[in-house]
Amino acid sequence: MSRIKLAAVAAAGIEAVVKRELQDLGYETQVDNGWVYFDCEIKDIPIVNINLRSSDRIMLVLGQFNAYTFEELFGKTYNLPWEKWITKKGKFTVKGRSIKSKLYSVPDCQSIVKKAVVEKLKDKYHVDWFEEEGAEFTIQLIIRKDEVTLAIDTTGSREGLFKRGYREKSVESPIKETMAAALIQLSFWRDDRLLMDPMCGSGTIPIEGALIGINKAPGLDRNFESEKWPAVLEEYWDEAREEAAKKIEPDKKLKIIASDIDPKAVKIARENAKKAGVEKYIDFKVMDVKDVQLPEEYGILITNPPYGERIGEDEEVVEILKTIGEIFGNDDTWSNYIITPERNFEDLYGKKSNRKRKLYNGNIRVDYYQYYGKKKR
Repeated sequence: MSRIKLAAVAAAGIEAVVKRELQDLGYETQVDNGWVYFDCEIKDIPIVNINLRSSDRIMLVLGQFNAYTFEELFGKTYNLPWEKWITKKGKFTVKGRSIKSKLYSVPDCQSIVKKAVVEKLKDKYHVDWFEEEGAEFTIQLIIRKDEVTLAIDTTGSREGLFKRGYREKSVESPIKETMAAALIQLSFWRDDRLLMDPMCGSGTIPIEGALIGINKAPGLDRNFESEKWPAVLEEYWDEAREEAAKKIEPDKKLKIIASDIDPKAVKIARENAKKAGVEKYIDFKVMDVKDVQLPEEYGILITNPPYGERIGEDEEVVEILKTIGEIFGNDDTWSNYIITPERNFEDLYGKKSNRKRKLYNGNIRVDYYQYYGKKKR
């Protein structure tokens, strides 16, 4: 079977998490500008789409080359094997961006790439017009310092990997599922320790924790655009889903507490957990964070507190962040992880973090503050 190159797209700051996930699946990786590259076979397209927790999407890399003129861009794009993937009735679009390159006009570059692909398919299929009624293919064009990368999105342009299928309802400014999974994997949490989110919102962090705890693949209950591609055989998808299903550990005893002051948020979180198939692993409570009492030692706090812009009152945010430090920061057995855009968080918490990681929650620049508790004996 011929080898292909894939790239798992990672949000800024979590490339190392995605790299580790891929290595755990058995792939050798290379990271460059937020893309984690790996060589594999076509049958691996379903495997990584179904199993990766923290990547945003999986790209099929068709080619990488330097281009300084439109003529070069057209010719080198034309030479790539588009016909191996895009069908005669396939519908395809080109999305692009250019960074510090001579070919800086993105619309012009998109048009050139589209024309080159059309001409290649015309020559291969011996047609002058395409119906574009079949499977969808989204071509990603990236030009960075004159180096061109052309790839096809295997996940689906409208529904990235964060679309697990369980979160039909959410509260304002939720955290993405992929980011929540990354936060958990960056923590000390293991399935034998208590995980708590006292501001759970729509429940994303506890739900992702439960999915990790029982080893349920995040993409098991959804579909992907490349399932419609003839080149990715249906049997590959069936095999990948069967293997993922075999790894689920439904009898796992997990200790996960999800609470929120808003009864509506807790109701939504419970509904989302039920849809994800993990409701029974999470203890849901309606509770103000000020009323939290730590139920045991050596727990793990992972939370995404409300931002000032989310609840409209900065004073209220300040009090919440202070409360986190007073309750969770005063037990030195607990390890606490807080993602927030508040630049003076450490002052409010009352202690400098052991580590601070710069991330982006959507378009919001945030920091992930990590406080390490004592090691459990």
